[in-house]
Amino acid sequence: MTNFATAIDGIVSVGQRLYRAGLAPATAGNYSQRLDDGSIAITTSGAHKGRLTSAQVMRVDDEGNPLDRGQPSAETLLHTMIYAIDPSARAVLHTHSVPGTVLSRAVVDREDIVLTGFELLKIFPHHTTHDASVSIPLVDNSQDMPMLAARLRSLLRTQAQPLPVFYLRGHGLYAWGPSLDRAEMLVEGTEFLLACAWEEWKASRGER
Repeated sequence: MTNFATAIDGIVSVGQRLYRAGLAPATAGNYSQRLDDGSIAITTSGAHKGRLTSAQVMRVDDEGNPLDRGQPSAETLLHTMIYAIDPSARAVLHTHSVPGTVLSRAVVDREDIVLTGFELLKIFPHHTTHDASVSIPLVDNSQDMPMLAARLRSLLRTQAQPLPVFYLRGHGLYAWGPSLDRAEMLVEGTEFLLACAWEEWKASRGER
């Protein structure tokens, strides 16, 4: 059962852990959880993720309209888009790591980040072996949230085997799952894989 009080506790805790892991510097990132009544608990705009308080988590409806006082995250529409296209999604986490950010900028000619042969690929749904490849959609960032949400909605709906992650170039990772715990594990696993991919990219060019 996920009510607002439970979601607040979970979001504050996950925010502190991701901050300590270097995945949410300062006010970067945003987190949400779908509640049993259909509304969404989400971090407020400008909240420092390592110092989150209960007052910095609010509710919005399924279209992103505020249900409480406060200003929801600027990227609320990306959260509501994910919940709309994936009925199994119960939590969405958005993080910012150095390796993922710089890797996404380095592969300027690509529309995906391909991860191949890593043991931790098994963190993704429907993957049971390291002997596989995962293609993470890579989309150019934009401040136009309605346009960006529409573009991502179209992209994600065309995936043959939906992957609960995407990356905004030069910005950060979005990952979601059927619970806050599963979304957190997916974030940690994916960020680790992106760090490995960044090191491989540098090594392939003789860089340190």
